[in-house]
Amino acid sequence: MDEGRTTKIGGGRIEACGAITRFVIPPTTARAYADAQWDDYRGLRRSNFPHRPPLRFSVRARFSHPADQLGGTAGFGFWNDPFTLSGGGILAAPNTLWFFAASPPNDQYLRDGVPGRGWKAASLNTGRWPPLLVAPAALPAMLLTRVPGLGRPIMKLARRMIKARERLLDARMTEWHDYELTWKKGEAVFRVDFAEVLRSPAPPAAPLGLVIWIDNQFAVASEAGEFRFGLIAHSEERWMEIEAISLR
Repeated sequence: MDEGRTTKIGGGRIEACGAITRFVIPPTTARAYADAQWDDYRGLRRSNFPHRPPLRFSVRARFSHPADQLGGTAGFGFWNDPFTLSGGGILAAPNTLWFFAASPPNDQYLRDGVPGRGWKAASLNTGRWPPLLVAPAALPAMLLTRVPGLGRPIMKLARRMIKARERLLDARMTEWHDYELTWKKGEAVFRVDFAEVLRSPAPPAAPLGLVIWIDNQFAVASEAGEFRFGLIAHSEERWMEIEAISLR
């Protein structure tokens, strides 16, 4: 955890206790963003993000609350930081390869038959759409989803245009488990406690950054075409503990 950059917003904390690192967000309101995050890509252009296949990432982790009570999102793995200006001053289509937790009202419906929230192994490959086209193309689509009867078919078409693989995990988040991701060209394999839980035949090929975080955000891109974003209030600390990180 020495190399990289930490982000601590809204009272978020990252605490070391021996071999264990705890990421904490405090009690907060729906008007305040809270985040505790470590990443290794801050300040880099997306084309220079440090990770490409082949590689293997593993970590041992547990959480204070199960996914439905988490009050936001949390997880660890790889992405291209698409929703900020950090990747060279422009937004991008999202590409992810991670273990991802999302509580209600999160509803990010990417694959038929898999709920848009919960504790998941997930791979999302949107390819390399030109970044300058992402926002102009997304805005009209989001507006059209508000037209009665169009939301569901537009979202169905969008899911056909991306390559997403997801699976809800049976592992209890509040207990220690070993999580492993093997990323190769043309394939990614997720394991929990050394047992395979998901195999993705089309993972992202673009360079990605490693991120480990917990926050109180939610995002909705539902099957019916509803889009909204916001923050979640909670009255107790939320945390994630990790140890035994390996990246090779």
